[in-house]
Amino acid sequence: MKLLLAFCTCGVAWCAAPFSHRIHLQQELECTFCHAGATKSTSVDDNLLPRKEVCLNCHESAEVPARHANGGPVPLTRFSHALHLQMGDIARYIASSIDHHTYWQPGDDIRPHLNSRNACEACHRGLEESDQVTRAALPQMADCLVCHTKIDPPFSCEDCHAKDAPLKPASHTQHFVDLHSSGKFKFDKATCTVCHGVSFTCMGCH
Repeated sequence: MKLLLAFCTCGVAWCAAPFSHRIHLQQELECTFCHAGATKSTSVDDNLLPRKEVCLNCHESAEVPARHANGGPVPLTRFSHALHLQMGDIARYIASSIDHHTYWQPGDDIRPHLNSRNACEACHRGLEESDQVTRAALPQMADCLVCHTKIDPPFSCEDCHAKDAPLKPASHTQHFVDLHSSGKFKFDKATCTVCHGVSFTCMGCH
């Protein structure tokens, strides 16, 4: 059987082809069996796609896509998989934040996925049901903010993100300030806290 991989490890490849994490997780494979580099990775520039030789342990032939295939580079400047894996089960921290209503976005759809035995799925959720590589498997910024709580936009953004990273929501057009103050946009403050922090006030920016 020939295998065409399309992994989604912090954005290194997007939808190069259908790929079932579900089937591979059913084989009781650890994520690091395929993504072995994650255990020592301390840079967003590390290529965490599996080596072809890993796939050939089970498959007769395999093709691994080029890094960043169809997806572009990761909009981060710093991230350490190794450090986060050393922390163990991060899911308990995210779950506790949701349960204590300190999670910075609605968490009802996330909470059921935080009981996995797999530490990687704390942030890369839903892989046990995934037959297609999509952005849904990526962590939410609210996950990071469970521990990294300091937000001082735009200065703190560059602690993790590239200076010119496209972080603004599509709604934040050139005329956004005028439009949202006119009442045409209906925002709840919880939506804004993910980027602006819990203690922000509208008048603090405007």
